[in-house]
Amino acid sequence: MGLKRRTRVDASFSMASMTDVIFLLLIFFMISSTVVIPNAIKVTLPQSQKQTAAKPLARVTIDANLNYYVAFGKQRDRRVSFDEITPFLQYNYDREPEMYVALYADESVPYREIVKILNIANMNKFKMALFTRPQK
Repeated sequence: MGLKRRTRVDASFSMASMTDVIFLLLIFFMISSTVVIPNAIKVTLPQSQKQTAAKPLARVTIDANLNYYVAFGKQRDRRVSFDEITPFLQYNYDREPEMYVALYADESVPYREIVKILNIANMNKFKMALFTRPQK
């Protein structure tokens, strides 16, 4: 009678495929994190039904305490006086003539403050986008 020989199979696990997956996830998160523009200023935006598809490059933010903040592109928002807003926008318009200016204003901000920013945009022919939060 022939004896059947049992052979032991060595199962080895290749870490190469796991390393590839982790590397791809790392690349994905690095790329997606550059797309996000952080807005660290607490502003409660008013609600509206329709949202704009414009891609603003410059941002002007007015918080509930009537503090003004500006930023361009992926810059962090920095606090400025009202008189510094026009030179900031003009400088960035010279760099990028197709820029949109996004206005983020807290819902408690008086309308006259919003109109001041709209007047700056109108006098300088800036394209303006008012940002709101979607209705629930």
